Parts: sequence; structure tokens; C-alpha cells
Amino acid sequence: MKKEWFIFIGLLSIFIMSGCQSLPVGSITKPAVSAQVMNSDGEIIGQAVFSEIKEGVEIHVTAEKLEPGTKAIHIHETGKCDPPDFKTAGAHFNPAGKEHGFHNPKGFHAGDLPNIKVTESGKVDVKIVAPGVKLGTDSLLDTDGSALIIHEKADDYKTDPAGNSGNRIACAAIQEA
Repeated sequence: MKKEWFIFIGLLSIFIMSGCQSLPVGSITKPAVSAQVMNSDGEIIGQAVFSEIKEGVEIHVTAEKLEPGTKAIHIHETGKCDPPDFKTAGAHFNPAGKEHGFHNPKGFHAGDLPNIKVTESGKVDVKIVAPGVKLGTDSLLDTDGSALIIHEKADDYKTDPAGNSGNRIACAAIQEA
């Protein structure tokens, strides 16, 4: 009788504990979308993977052949990356009509992201979160998509419209597969 009781308690404990599991913060809620990163010569230099999470969209960028230093990175409104200047990507993704920069008292663009650091060997491997955006047809994957742009300089987080971040040096078109 004692043996069956211990087995029953053990199984009951397992059953109860399995109900206590929850998804960790940052859990993926939709399938990821990936995009190739190209430089201004049209050469593929990396990849960006976009995963919708509870807080927004997590972006994992891996790239090489970049100039070392701190670089601005933004989501732009159109999923088109025509080299050499990537102007076809349009302005920053900004559906709420805010001004640029995390230090702007009026709020920041939905496409504003923290600066990234490129190593002395010209590589970047970073995960960042775009808060409040989604991988839906009413957000980054609308009819014309969006683009991830890396700029030649750091974003100053305040100057409208692009934070004095310089030329566009790399681009990844965010499109539904």
C-alpha cells in the first residue's frame, strides 16, 4: 500500500508541476522571417532574422565586411533594397507619425533601434528588439514590406529625421516568404 501511495504522489506531483510551466519572456509567437543583408555593391554580406515576441520583434543580425565602429540601424517603411544608396527603402517605419530618436520628448519612430557595434574585423552578431511592432500585414509585413538599414555612423538618438547617422551602407528587405 505504501508503494502505491508513493507512486500516486509522485505522478500527481509531475502532473501538477507540468501545469506550472510557462513560456519565457521573449518567446516567439509567430514563425520567423529571414532576409539577406546586402552592401551598397549588391553583395550579400549577412542575414537578419525577425521573430515576433511578446515585447515586439526580435531582430538577429549577422553580417561581415562592414567598417568597424558604432552604426545606426533602423527599420524603414518599404521592403526594397536597390543599391547603392537604398533610397528605395523609404523613410523610417513610423506609422504613428512621431519624431526621430529615443531622446525625443515627443516619442520615437517605431523603426528606431539601438546602435550596433561592428568589430575591428568588420563583423556584427547582435540581437535587438523593436518594441511595439509586429510581423503582421498591419505592420512590418504590410503590402510593400519593410527594410532593415545599417547606416555608416552612429545614431545620435535625437536629430530628426535619421539621427545624423549618415549614408545607408547595408539593407535587408523584410518580405513575407
